[in-house]
Amino acid sequence: MKDKAMNMWLDSPDRYGLISRLLHWGMACLLVWQFAVILTWRVFGPADWVKSVTSFGPGHGTIGLLTIILVVIRVIWALINRGRRPERASGWSGRAAAVVHCSFYGLMFVIPALALLRAYGNGRGFMPWIPASGVRIDWMVAPANLLHGVLSWCLLVLIAGHIVMALFHQLALKDGTLARMAGSFRSAKATRRCELEIARSEGSP
Repeated sequence: MKDKAMNMWLDSPDRYGLISRLLHWGMACLLVWQFAVILTWRVFGPADWVKSVTSFGPGHGTIGLLTIILVVIRVIWALINRGRRPERASGWSGRAAAVVHCSFYGLMFVIPALALLRAYGNGRGFMPWIPASGVRIDWMVAPANLLHGVLSWCLLVLIAGHIVMALFHQLALKDGTLARMAGSFRSAKATRRCELEIARSEGSP
């Protein structure tokens, strides 16, 4: 029982464990909220109802800081589980998936990091995490002014592509890729054994 509970938390060649799933879906929720707020503000502007709705969730800068923290945790956790995780597909599709995932991690770290650097560089800070210095440092502000918005939209395109490919694997290829992050924690062997036992019991008089 103890080994079974431990296996549920850790990754395996058949599926991702509970910790990996919490990190994955937690970050997904943060990013969905972030882009939903951004798009709402761009479409409707600073209307009173927009301010009321967006006040229910964490602020833009807070999500950025949480994203950096979660990216670092995810990278560490991925290294810990690197010998246990499901293998990527072979060939070009596997290499493309690796590039996309590395791009995800890079963008999710760099985009908020640039914004936090700008928050300090413009002298206003981001309380309580980054103190206000009152002094403007142009070289800290310039990179975010140049790249923060562009890279954010690149990340949104990657997210959209990631969702489309996950659904394609699930609905068209039916190869169980999505189930690794959202399906049962039971291993493929255990699932097959359970199916055989059910079939055997149904076939017995």
